[in-house]
Amino acid sequence: MTDAPDPIEPANLKFLRLLVTGLTTVMIVGLVTVVALIVMRFRDDGPILPEEIVLPDGVAVQAVTTGDGWYALVTKDDRILIYDRITGALRQEVVLD
Repeated sequence: MTDAPDPIEPANLKFLRLLVTGLTTVMIVGLVTVVALIVMRFRDDGPILPEEIVLPDGVAVQAVTTGDGWYALVTKDDRILIYDRITGALRQEVVLD
């Protein structure tokens, strides 16, 4: 029995194989990066709010947002109460139409 010689691979096929390998590597690195960023983002504790917030009587909070030196509470009666983060004092009250 005679051994058949190995077929010669065309240059275009070698180039295509290198492109596919490179793309696979880039996609794996990108996926690992995205997963790492998501994990780091969800470990974040979020904004620091005071342990106790004094609200006017009968007010129920619907949403909370924060900024530099302040935090705001959106109430169910369509008001926005803006408090100072350090002193906890009410800075401003905005009535929504």
